[in-house]
Amino acid sequence: MKRIALISDSHSHLDDSIIAHLQDCDEVWHAGDIGNEEVIHTLESIKPVKAVYGNIDHGSIKQEYPLNHRFNFEGLDVLMTHIGGYPGKYNKRIRMIFEADPPKLFICGHSHICKVMFDKEYNFLHMNPGAIGHHGFHKVRTMLRFSVGEGLIKDLEVVELGIRGNNVKTNKN
Repeated sequence: MKRIALISDSHSHLDDSIIAHLQDCDEVWHAGDIGNEEVIHTLESIKPVKAVYGNIDHGSIKQEYPLNHRFNFEGLDVLMTHIGGYPGKYNKRIRMIFEADPPKLFICGHSHICKVMFDKEYNFLHMNPGAIGHHGFHKVRTMLRFSVGEGLIKDLEVVELGIRGNNVKTNKN
């Protein structure tokens, strides 16, 4: 079993409370809107990172990370993107992928709303970790942590990181 920290929508923010929740994880998966290179470089210095770019990302982030990332992890077929929607409300680009070859785990960000749902139509689990940053309309910053092994997801937890605010010190490792 491997432990995953799933984050999204950092919008150039990374602080010690987030980093503390990465320590017992094997990998960090970032579902887009990273914001700046400093965030991704700090994450990469802590744990291996899988990421996609989001609608605010540009430059080297957009060049280094894909729009969609499909991978097999510990026997689990995973598709991660930033803007995808949720069960019953997927965008056309994502729906076309699902109709051709649905994954077992679909991850997206963008909405800033933490949501985990099973999609009965495509027979997979949908995860959106919410937002770890301070930019946006969300009230509470959230992330997800879970374990993966033999194609199964276990020990899923929602981590609340505190109230979104504007005057917060950013970690500059």
